Amino acid sequence: MEIEKYIGATDQQLIGRALEGDPVAFEQLFNRYRAAIYQLYIQRTSGNSDDAHDLLQETFIKVFVHLHKYNPDYTFGQWVYTIAHRTFIDYTRKLRDNLVSIDQAASGSPANMPVSALPTPEELMINDQTGAQLKACMERMAPKYRTLIDLRFIKEFSYEEIAEQLRLPLGTVKTQIHRAREQLCNMLVGTQGNRHGND
Repeated sequence: MEIEKYIGATDQQLIGRALEGDPVAFEQLFNRYRAAIYQLYIQRTSGNSDDAHDLLQETFIKVFVHLHKYNPDYTFGQWVYTIAHRTFIDYTRKLRDNLVSIDQAASGSPANMPVSALPTPEELMINDQTGAQLKACMERMAPKYRTLIDLRFIKEFSYEEIAEQLRLPLGTVKTQIHRAREQLCNMLVGTQGNRHGND
């Protein structure tokens, strides 16, 4: 593999290749910002590496799913940061809903901060290549994981909504989404490099 052509490519070039279904291009693209986003989450979660890793994976999948919506008027780094910021707001809301201290939950993110609407499920599949690659990965997953990925990342249900929809305990839903998300991340880049460990 001519890895040099990826390392030397601009963000825009990697985006183009990723949208054509090149998993190596997407991995290289995200890897450029992985450390900075992870460090951001470490700071925002007061050093909680497990939460930071989970948030990074959430961001990883959202960047992949929404890549065709990227606006080149902004740098790719700014766009990734925006997705990371929204993901963190969602995280703080979950903490607040679980009766965690408001001060801790809202650290760096006011509780009443509005979140911009993300694309609809139909818009997510506008890009045929990205949609086909995501579908191919999901078809390789166990049915229960495929359903969880669809509800969490395509339809963007909350954990609580998924638990209610599937009639499962909230703790079970969180554990299974963690496993499904990790499996999907590994499939998207064709590597086991994203594994954090076994549950």
